[in-house]
Amino acid sequence: MSSSSSSSFSSSASSASPSHPLAPYGWDEALAAAFAPHAEQGLVPGRVVRVDRGQCDVVTAAGTVRADTAFVTPHDPLRVICTGDWAAVDAVGSPRYVRTYLPRRTAFVRSTSSQRSEGQILAANVDHVIIAVSLAGEIDLGRIERFLALAWESGAQPLVVLTKADLVPDVTGRSYLVQDVETVAPGVPVLPVSSLTGEGTDVLAAVVAGGTSVLLGVSGAGKSTLANTLLGEDAMEVQAAREVDGKGRHTTTTRNLLVLPGGGVLIDTPGLRGVGLFDAGSGVGQVFSEIEDLAGDCRFHDCAHEAEPGCAVLAAVADGSLPERRLDSYRKLLRENQRIVAKTDARLRAEIRRDWKQKHAEGRAAAQAKRGRVR
Repeated sequence: MSSSSSSSFSSSASSASPSHPLAPYGWDEALAAAFAPHAEQGLVPGRVVRVDRGQCDVVTAAGTVRADTAFVTPHDPLRVICTGDWAAVDAVGSPRYVRTYLPRRTAFVRSTSSQRSEGQILAANVDHVIIAVSLAGEIDLGRIERFLALAWESGAQPLVVLTKADLVPDVTGRSYLVQDVETVAPGVPVLPVSSLTGEGTDVLAAVVAGGTSVLLGVSGAGKSTLANTLLGEDAMEVQAAREVDGKGRHTTTTRNLLVLPGGGVLIDTPGLRGVGLFDAGSGVGQVFSEIEDLAGDCRFHDCAHEAEPGCAVLAAVADGSLPERRLDSYRKLLRENQRIVAKTDARLRAEIRRDWKQKHAEGRAAAQAKRGRVR
């Protein structure tokens, strides 16, 4: 690229008008202002559409380029380049390099399956988290709660999409399933969708047209089919569903960022086998907002909702207004999140250890008192 063309590109990159080549990918005035210092260094902006083994595909105003990520491969796994990032790329040279990326507005992070308690970032700069759940099989409400906790923690707006709605033709039976999901997703839209009949797809297309969306779910949830429906073409490979349970097989192998014809950007992801929490305390609180609200009426401010007198949460379970399954799930996710945070927070580890010792001592004293009474 000549110096004159490079300078003209830099000036155009500072513009965020709707006619800007990167506008369909989400480029705006705020991003242009944040990128200005990098433009002065001769770098060009682009959005990362795919990451693969130390390299990534970045769409720029001049087209999509392959760039090396050696300059942005830190020890912290949460700071590696990710699909959805806005990158600063070398204007010329071979190979191209991503020199840095702009601060992320949002980030969807889960814990890894390793024993090191590291986080893994799945998508960056996302406005909507679409959680795909198939109506073809048994719905795992606990898994939906996990997805929702991470979605709220990311800073994006979650949406639960119940795919393969055509496989549940009984309207009454489906309404019960929808109600079950709505119960575990307070404040979150729940939308039954069928890529076969078109049910709900117009509503979903209108939602995703307003920014960047990431599509998440387990293998066989119908994500690739849903992505193709939104794209209006068979861009993602889809394998036929099994007749026995209506489940498809895993097809997506990388996270890909795709521009939608009706507006907006979609990040399609591989099926997730595990959905581990990673420092998602506020997200858990958002998912179980009704329990958090009830806790405000407990007699003790530090009530653990286990056996304390005057516990409003336990009272709600007793009178049936709060399902016991919800409380069990709330406790489970809080404990899991606390363990993850404690592994990286020495102060919290010490607090947990002190709390454990205190409860152990209280239990031992109660046991001794009981033995004394028996005698």
